Amino acid sequence: MDGILIVNKSQDYTSHDIVNVVKKVLKEKVGHTGTLDPLATGVLPLLIRKRN
Repeated sequence: MDGILIVNKSQDYTSHDIVNVVKKVLKEKVGHTGTLDPLATGVLPLLIRKRN
């Protein structure tokens, strides 16, 4: 793990949607530490790993 990004997930997005957006922006490997229901809002910690 090379970094942590804390995201305030808004309603109507899945955790997977958020991970995909961050992957495209950072061009790095990204994963989440827990799944939030699409109707849920709140903190979604993402783990970042630099590509080799």
